[in-house]
Amino acid sequence: MPESVSDLSAHLGYWLRYVSNHVSQAFARKVEARGVTVAEWVVLRELYNTDDAAPVRIAEQIGMTRGAITKLADRLLAKGLIERRDNPKDGRSQLLNLSDEGRALVPELACLADQNDAEFFDHLSPDERAAIERVLRGVVERRRLSGVPID
Repeated sequence: MPESVSDLSAHLGYWLRYVSNHVSQAFARKVEARGVTVAEWVVLRELYNTDDAAPVRIAEQIGMTRGAITKLADRLLAKGLIERRDNPKDGRSQLLNLSDEGRALVPELACLADQNDAEFFDHLSPDERAAIERVLRGVVERRRLSGVPID
């Protein structure tokens, strides 16, 4: 006798991933139209309220490897969105800052993030939205999840 096999749609993870993929893909298209990837947006946003950020600190904040941050920083530097300079306190390390162009772009990208959020979730009542956020934050805390969701 064959075992009972649950349907994909019987899993909460299926629905979370289904919605997440659509939300993420829509946002990726929006920011890519402005010349950056979602991962680059995350780095830009982390640098927005910080002066002289060490790449290792950015890596820790968003849960990436140092190598990944270095690659992202190189791409953002080539696009003129960040600046990199030697750390005057430690000649072996460098510091990252937004360029003027990068600083001007972050609020535009944040507006796109807000717009994307509204497109998918504005139909929810404030109570529904708060309940979903509370439940998801509870999962994050219980499972001790860390890092910024980029993919």
